[in-house]
Amino acid sequence: MTPTHSRHPARHHFQRLAACALLLCSAGQAAHAAEEKPLWEAGIGVATVSFPAYRGSDQRHNFLLPTPYFVYRGEFFKADRDGVRAQLFDSDRVELTFSAALSPPASSDDIRARAGMPDLKANFELGPQLNLTLWRTDDRARQLKLLLPLRAAFTLEKQSRSLGWVVHPKLNLDISDLSGFPGWNLGLQVGPLFGDRKQHGYFYGVDTAYATSDRPAYAAGGGFAGMQAIVGVSKRYPKHWLGAFLRYDNLSGARFVDSPLVRTRNYVAAGVAVSWILGESTTRVLIDE
Repeated sequence: MTPTHSRHPARHHFQRLAACALLLCSAGQAAHAAEEKPLWEAGIGVATVSFPAYRGSDQRHNFLLPTPYFVYRGEFFKADRDGVRAQLFDSDRVELTFSAALSPPASSDDIRARAGMPDLKANFELGPQLNLTLWRTDDRARQLKLLLPLRAAFTLEKQSRSLGWVVHPKLNLDISDLSGFPGWNLGLQVGPLFGDRKQHGYFYGVDTAYATSDRPAYAAGGGFAGMQAIVGVSKRYPKHWLGAFLRYDNLSGARFVDSPLVRTRNYVAAGVAVSWILGESTTRVLIDE
């Protein structure tokens, strides 16, 4: 097998920016008590983000980029702080949704650890997510949930291929209208990540054809993939939205931690964004989050 390199670096650069924009716009939006809101809201903004090329990379990407802002609060289909999803089942304490996620590509030309190896393609994940409400206040301004997503991953290209499975159980605490900071919302998430052999092999495996003196061949196993914690803050003003997130990843104990492609076991990613709401529907819906 011969190494493959990006023939369209500008296109991959745009895909990376678009994926990061979607990530940032969904970060830091906490829950609110029951109230009427527009069925949909749309806008545009700008963000600055800093993140590693992939989990475990010692190289970072820093971007200033445009950010779309879109919220849809349909009875079945939703697009909000929890991502784009279809709500399959809902009860007072248990919610079953169908969710998706998107990850940006990474060109091996720009990553020392992967020099000469195939690029990491943009990829997406699809699967069910079970949300269990463990505790909440009567006005639902404070909520603690256990989120249990199970997703199948695929490359985002003309001939898509499977990248295995990802499981990311996490505790999620949402706090609306912080004491002393009217209108500000806080979201906290923490939990382990797990992936199967195919998922870890795609990101951390090194085939014999790409082995070098300082990058030995490596076969990654499935299982534990480290811990992740995220804190996000946001505030919705009448005509704009302001948000920020800080994410910490620790790969200690991960099944692939000995891969030569893992150059650091812990890192921080962060972003800040401001969006201007350009339009919203006249139709209002009662939101009880």
